[in-house]
Amino acid sequence: MIATASRAEFTDAMVADCVGRRSIGAPPPPRLIFDANGHALSLRETDSSYRNCVDQADVIHADGGFLVSLSKLMTKTPIAERSGTTDMIHDFAARAATDGLSFYLLGGSTAVNAECTNRLEAQYPGLSIVGRRDGYFSEEEVGSVIEDINRVRPDVLWVGLGKPKEQVFSVKWRDRIDAGWLVTCGGCFNYITGDYARAPKWMQNNNLEWLHRMVTNPRQLLWRYLVTTPHALFIALFKSNGKPHG
Repeated sequence: MIATASRAEFTDAMVADCVGRRSIGAPPPPRLIFDANGHALSLRETDSSYRNCVDQADVIHADGGFLVSLSKLMTKTPIAERSGTTDMIHDFAARAATDGLSFYLLGGSTAVNAECTNRLEAQYPGLSIVGRRDGYFSEEEVGSVIEDINRVRPDVLWVGLGKPKEQVFSVKWRDRIDAGWLVTCGGCFNYITGDYARAPKWMQNNNLEWLHRMVTNPRQLLWRYLVTTPHALFIALFKSNGKPHG
């Protein structure tokens, strides 16, 4: 089920959880924070491995604006607002900078990862990005990736490997990773660097950011959105239990 919390509530929860975790002698595995959008809904219906991973998330937030709109029509406890990962990373960064929490960025190309780190640190003075690693590593290299993460013990590990790889990675290695929150974020780093452009505000406000992404990046996204968008809408309208949770 999809959480109904607002972005501010998610941010407060992140800070409270990560700060509280530091005081525990043997802290629990990181919380898994996954997103729900049209692609996610469609993939969950067609990919059993992905579905198994998503069902193990601690929190699923509404990255797709249409989910917020439908929740207001179909439920008594609607989702407060869209919590797109491309927005939440800024919410979290601002609070992490003031509350002394740390990030690790995993994913993207080496150049994108480095530029994303530089831009976040410049935009949020005091933000501690204690480690970073591109997303192009083999199964044989996973051990060294986890060692590097655990060496710096980030409060928030951002995993930008794309669906379904990032969810599979998160679930498979959760028990070996020393972090507070593990947040999957797709191509979020590319939006921070400017390699991918955000949609105009009017499109974001009218649940059309997916259309902007499809048009501006047709080679990667055209077929995905043409297939998954109608499928996701069908799932949300006719197969949902209509019960987001808080």
